[in-house]
Amino acid sequence: MNRTYAALPTTFFTVMSQLAAERGAINLGQGFPEVDGPLDIREAAARATLEASNQYPPMRGLPELRQAVAAHYNVHHALDLDWSREVTITSGATEAIAAALLAFIEPGDEAVLFEPLYDAYLPMVQRAGGVPRIVRLEPPHWRFERAAIEAAFSAKTRVVVINTPLNPTGSMMSGEELSMLAELCRKHDAIIVSDEVWEHVLQDGAHFTSALNVLRDRTLKIGSAGKMFALTGWKVGFACGAPALTEQFAKAHQFLTFTTPPNLQRGAAYALGKDASFFAGMRAEMQRSRDRLVSTLAGEGFVTLPSCATYFISVDLRASGIEMGAEAFAMHAIEFGVGTIPYSIFYAGPGAPDLLRLCFAKQDETLDRGAEALIRAMHGAK
Repeated sequence: MNRTYAALPTTFFTVMSQLAAERGAINLGQGFPEVDGPLDIREAAARATLEASNQYPPMRGLPELRQAVAAHYNVHHALDLDWSREVTITSGATEAIAAALLAFIEPGDEAVLFEPLYDAYLPMVQRAGGVPRIVRLEPPHWRFERAAIEAAFSAKTRVVVINTPLNPTGSMMSGEELSMLAELCRKHDAIIVSDEVWEHVLQDGAHFTSALNVLRDRTLKIGSAGKMFALTGWKVGFACGAPALTEQFAKAHQFLTFTTPPNLQRGAAYALGKDASFFAGMRAEMQRSRDRLVSTLAGEGFVTLPSCATYFISVDLRASGIEMGAEAFAMHAIEFGVGTIPYSIFYAGPGAPDLLRLCFAKQDETLDRGAEALIRAMHGAK
């Protein structure tokens, strides 16, 4: 058995989702919307299934989708991408991350990661033979501090993995932080793998800057149609970067999933052409849901951290007067009818803050019932 995977425990995501299903609990741990994405996008994919080819599409993706990705990022992020040489379509962003790490890491190379981190990053780096160098970000603002990052770089650093906006915190790297990281990557001959799947899921008028805007020749940017359009099960991702990076990336991608269902690619191509009003409407609706949940919890004494992006808010248990650790409180709360996710699953080692991640991409009734259950759990913990 491969040691990287053999050592992995059952994730808390799986445990919590199973417990929520068994108990009929509200699951605010699930990181996906409760309502499917726009009907017209789903209809576009359905028409493509019936009217277009369902045989293998090109390994790098259908030209119409690669062109749509380049056009979309030109409009929304002022990026000038050559669709034929700088865009690859993948079966979701997670596959893109895996392909990037396999493509860019040799055994013994070091990879800089940031905690809290998406739980797939660490085993992917290790499976590629990389040595993780982890920098811990601190609440409540999760800023990237130069001294800590410089200490993580060495002559062996080859890849830096960032997630901006960041799951689970809902924070986002500033242009200044990205520029600082770009300077260090140039100095150490390193590549940024930038997981930017939440780039459109913004609140409070937040402005997103892509790492590709800052370090054009050394960044592989990863996006997700699933996150953009609330169609997380589609697993259609995009990897964008300079030709030299894209060529190497595509060689790894071809031996993973090779390609992605053509009907979903055509549906995503249609979706990417939507105008700015669609994204503004989506952001407004997400902000309304976030504010509804935060307001209800705040009225009962829960303290939440700032969040300007993603589907998630974070509850500070200590500041809320709850002495239980996050994992203990999550198991306690499921007994009162609500599933949550403790921050410990986003950390490679001990010392995670006692924070809970809640997903607010749900219907009002679900949010209200979930909040009511959390409030009951709070009273039961005191």
